[in-house]
Amino acid sequence: PRRKSTSQTKTEPPLLRTGTRTIYTAGRPPWYDEHGAQSKEAFVIGLCGGSASGKTTVANKIIEALDVPWVVLLSMDSFYKVLTPEEQTLATSNDYNFDHPGAFDFELLVATVKRLKQGKSVKIPVYDFTTHGRQKDWKTVYGASVVIFEGIMSFADKELLELLDMKIFVDTDSDIRLVRRLRRDITERGRDIEGVIKQYNKFVKPAFEQYIEPYIRLADIVVPRGGGNMVAIDLIVQHVHKQMEEVSEAVLASAQQTQPLPHTLSVLEGTPQVKGLHTIIRSDHETSRDEFIFYSKRLMRLLIEHALTFLPSQSCTVQTPQGQEYDGKRSFSGKGITGVSILRAGETMEPALRAVCKDVRIGKILIQTNLDSGEPELHYLRLPKDISEDHVILMDSTVSTGAAAMMAVRVLLDHEVQEENIALVSLLMAELGVHSVAYAFPKVKIITTAVDKSVDDFLQVIPGIGDFGDRYFGTDGGSSGWSDDEEQERPKQQT
Repeated sequence: PRRKSTSQTKTEPPLLRTGTRTIYTAGRPPWYDEHGAQSKEAFVIGLCGGSASGKTTVANKIIEALDVPWVVLLSMDSFYKVLTPEEQTLATSNDYNFDHPGAFDFELLVATVKRLKQGKSVKIPVYDFTTHGRQKDWKTVYGASVVIFEGIMSFADKELLELLDMKIFVDTDSDIRLVRRLRRDITERGRDIEGVIKQYNKFVKPAFEQYIEPYIRLADIVVPRGGGNMVAIDLIVQHVHKQMEEVSEAVLASAQQTQPLPHTLSVLEGTPQVKGLHTIIRSDHETSRDEFIFYSKRLMRLLIEHALTFLPSQSCTVQTPQGQEYDGKRSFSGKGITGVSILRAGETMEPALRAVCKDVRIGKILIQTNLDSGEPELHYLRLPKDISEDHVILMDSTVSTGAAAMMAVRVLLDHEVQEENIALVSLLMAELGVHSVAYAFPKVKIITTAVDKSVDDFLQVIPGIGDFGDRYFGTDGGSSGWSDDEEQERPKQQT
């Protein structure tokens, strides 16, 4: 029996480990400018060459040498066409030509590369080489600064060719390619040796001579001997680095801080209760961690209740127990609402949302700032499959520059959520963050309990609340500033 073998969009596993670091290959939405648009298209490298020529090895070597933490590595193997029953029969007997341009779904492939080049998310089919069909579940892949696309027919389609910024042909001796193909198809794809040799002589070798080898004239660089040719790989890396240096850094809308706050912003009324809660959680030495958590939760509940007032509602009439009619409103009870927390601090707001929305669904996004580049990076994502139909409450405890919030909104838009159905909800925001988000995404509702004037050199809101996550979870760098003994001796506050 054949082993189960599926195509790799090179996102399983979604990383490439080298001797010194980890390179993520699941991609991420790239940085966006103050208009919410991509600042520069992704740099797309196309790798072409015969079957088992070492294209994937060359791609991995390029990634290692590039020193880029986020890439997309896309395989043409994922884009074989769905076979008809007659073609399935031929494939089972090794009589179907998988090495012909007609075997690939170029329409889907071109559309996928276009979206990746624009920094948008894509769904990638997973091809099963044992059943010669696509699996039910497709993979979600995000754009990145660099997209590397490899396949035997990478240069076969004119429209696809125009999307490639660099074209590389991997030239490897035919005997070496045959030995590699035998090893791969027998050990990884469950084929028998007779079937592999039959397919090679009948389809693979003639297809290489007719369709693939002539593409060498289209290549910008030819890499003889595959992944062992470090001289060629160094030249490739130098060129890509030069292209990437031209990418300008995104500029947040800091110049707009002098303008009035946007109309999409709603600040919870500053009642004595709200002011009192802020006084407690903003205080450093006078507030223990337990008190910080308790009063933060009270404020979160008020904030979530306020945010729900912006959801659509319908007029209705009900009958009271006294037999009288009451004209009221019927709003969402949780169905049709998804809460998405920006980890980790945004997760603290989930209980407040669940307390008032019984059937609410929860998604999570982890965005962290790269300390070297200063750019936000998407590390983790879990969203409901049909989130596009919902109103989304995007939760983060504080918003300073708005960088993480903007990327989170971009991720939601990539998943077809309507911009006007997104509400960014935060306990505390800086004016800079408010302007940045509102300028980039003018239809997103921004809801908070307070807006502070500025941001310090460490990108914390001023006068602010400190590092909310550290104070809430009691991790390093946080908090109250009190030792355990001082916490026990200090009198508790009342409110």
